[in-house]
Formats: sequence, C-alpha cells, structure tokens
Amino acid sequence: MTTNGKHTFLDMDVGKAFAGFSFPGLDIESIVAAQRKNLEALTQANQLAVEGVQAVARRQVELARQAVDEASSLVRDWSQPGAPEERIAKSAEFAKTAFEKGVANARELAELVTKANTEAFNVIQKRVAEGFEEMREFAKQKVAR
Repeated sequence: MTTNGKHTFLDMDVGKAFAGFSFPGLDIESIVAAQRKNLEALTQANQLAVEGVQAVARRQVELARQAVDEASSLVRDWSQPGAPEERIAKSAEFAKTAFEKGVANARELAELVTKANTEAFNVIQKRVAEGFEEMREFAKQKVAR
C-alpha cells in the first residue's frame, strides 16, 4: 500500500499475479521493485515541483501587495500640496526605484523557479543513476551464474 492509503498496481502480490507463468532469466520482483522506486522518484519530483510553484505564487502575491502599497503611497504624495518640480522629482525617483525593485523581484522569482526545477531534476537524476547501477548489478549476477 502506498503512503496515501491507496493501492497501486505495483502493490499487488506479483507472485500471485504471474503464478503459472514462466519467465526464464527475469526477476519479476526486482523489476517491480525498480518500477516502484521510479514511481516514488517521480512522485517526489512532482511534489517538489508543486511546492516550487506554490512558493513562486506566494511570493508573487507578496510582491503585488507591496506594489499596491507603494502605488497608494505615491498617490497620497501626489495629493499633497507642493511645487511641480518636487512632484516631478518624486515621480522620477519613484519610477527609478520601481524599476530597480521590478528587476530585483524578477531575479528573485527566477531564482525560486530555478531552485524548484533543480530540486525536482536532482531527484530524477539520482533515480536514473540508481537504475543504471541496478541494471549493472543484475548483469553482473547473470554473468556470474
């Protein structure tokens, strides 16, 4: 049974499923165990990807909230009496700051996406390497017989 309480195809008793069939040279249990590991790695990679997307979405909401707060502040500043030159200077400074924050925020979001992708890819890469090692061991056992 899987950790979420649901049965999968790989959870059934393989010996019973293939009773009466003969597969010379095939270790069905090993094949099923390898496929189970593959599915577990894919599930883990998928979970990491979902968590990464959620982290990016949360951060985007935070950044949008900050942008709205800053825009509201700018509107309040504009409603205050003052010389046109002061307003222009404040607007130019706001535009410069907004641009710099936008670039920094885009970089931060790109780093979050890259981190999530790297974590998910590393899980798959590790499982592929393990799978090759399993095949190498299986081949050694066949040669030794």
